[in-house]
Amino acid sequence: MAERSTAAVDVADNSGDDPLTAKAEKAATDGVAEEQDTADTTADDAENKAGDRQNGEQSSIETPELHSGHKLARRYRLEECVTRLDGFSSWRAVDEKLRRAVGVHLLPADHPRARSVLAAARSSALLGDPRFVQVLDAVEENDLVYVVHEWLPDSTELTTLLAAGPLEPHDAYQLVSQVSQAMAAAHREGLAHLRLTPSAVLRSSSGQYRIRGLAVNAALRGISAERPQRTDTEAIGALLYAALTQRWPYDSDAHGLSGLPKGVGLLPPDQVRAGVHRGLAEIAMRALANDGATASRQEPPCTTPDELAKAVAAMPRIRPPEPEFPAPPEYQRTTYQQGSYGRPQQQAGPVVTQVMAPPPPPLQGRTGKALKWAVSALLIAALGLASWQVADRLLDQNNTSETPQNNQPQDTEDEKEVEIGKPVAIVGAHDFDPLGDGSEKPQGIKNAYDGDPSSFWTTDGYYSADFGRLKEGVGLVLDLGKAQQIGSVDVSFVGDTSVELRTAPADATAEPNAPGAFATQAKGSGGKVTLKPAKPVTTRYVLVWLTKLPANGGTFRGKITDIKITS
Repeated sequence: MAERSTAAVDVADNSGDDPLTAKAEKAATDGVAEEQDTADTTADDAENKAGDRQNGEQSSIETPELHSGHKLARRYRLEECVTRLDGFSSWRAVDEKLRRAVGVHLLPADHPRARSVLAAARSSALLGDPRFVQVLDAVEENDLVYVVHEWLPDSTELTTLLAAGPLEPHDAYQLVSQVSQAMAAAHREGLAHLRLTPSAVLRSSSGQYRIRGLAVNAALRGISAERPQRTDTEAIGALLYAALTQRWPYDSDAHGLSGLPKGVGLLPPDQVRAGVHRGLAEIAMRALANDGATASRQEPPCTTPDELAKAVAAMPRIRPPEPEFPAPPEYQRTTYQQGSYGRPQQQAGPVVTQVMAPPPPPLQGRTGKALKWAVSALLIAALGLASWQVADRLLDQNNTSETPQNNQPQDTEDEKEVEIGKPVAIVGAHDFDPLGDGSEKPQGIKNAYDGDPSSFWTTDGYYSADFGRLKEGVGLVLDLGKAQQIGSVDVSFVGDTSVELRTAPADATAEPNAPGAFATQAKGSGGKVTLKPAKPVTTRYVLVWLTKLPANGGTFRGKITDIKITS
């Protein structure tokens, strides 16, 4: 039997049929492959079932008794049951026609939810969005209803990823971006999930996230919601919260994660775990807004997946972490370098020292003696020739004129002092955003130094003057073509802006790639700022570094209309 896997089978949990909300979420075990015979119910459900038993009615629906090896439609061979709950079961199976693994949900045809499961499966299959685990077949046959869906053995549940620790900011950003966009597309077609838990989200080996159980998960459990878009949006917020903190955002443990302390309410992610990305924490709070809880800076809550996707798209893009390369192994001398190349390897036992015969003395016989005399004669001739050349040169020096010559070199050009206040031309420029996504409106950079005050270069929009607390600043790197003396830099803005003048070392052959590699020469703020170093500096690369932005149309943006550099 193939190795057990739950990478693409939608398994049930023991959290009941309640939708995901801030108050009603129970501890869940979605993604656990152990078989479960019953689910936890509330006290009211227990009383209702007890009343049913007194009236002689069946208290629960029995799951179809099938076994490994059973075939459906002479095609789908059941391999392993991974869920048995509330009248339905889920299996890992094999499609013998196409020779591939699939997942199968089974329930009796007379099950009260059989018709809704078939309708949900067929609607989900019509969507055809590759971001969802696809429904392959939905059939009623031989008093059974079964739904066949994809099996993705190379994917990993989000539950498993979170068990190892919080996700990196880039991974969490991709999670909320991809899932919110996919659910927005599903809701536009009238489909909701209503069971969007960590086990319903899979990450493929290529880093793409896929969602399983669209509409079918809720239909199997009889779940409905008055506001399905709000329910799915809150579920995405809970997934992002868990990805950032490795905690479930409610006061109960669920999905292998610890819940928040009871009685404290919905804490922001950065109060639960240090080092959480502020922008993503803000998005999670806006999606989880419930019972009066709002984001930390009072942005409006996101109530639909489409609103959430747009809020994520408005964030500065989070770059993936730099790859870590392993250290090279220590240098080891090979047998060839050690002089043992071609020699037999040593064997166990006493080492036998091989006696080497001494080489014969060189140049033996008459030929050797003649060669020695020839070499000696050549050396004597060479010494005589060299002595004659030295003597001839000394005689030439004695015959030269007695008039003294002034051989001291004279400068062809007098050193010229750099003229103060002379304009310094800017050869080129580019945006500088090493602390963000690496790009900051590069298309309008020439407007910053074209001499036209009506044109300008602008930064991205941010939620606050300090770049949404995402980074320290952004700026422009100006290339002067060669190292030149800088006496002052005049920068004109639209709105009061804080700015620093930073320069690269005078001997730098390439521009630095980090703000700290530039030396800070002057600071200022206002609409027109003159930045003068304490004394003139020589550099080729000048960094105009913005540190605080003015308000502009509901956001905060920096706008540079002109830059002039003088010596």
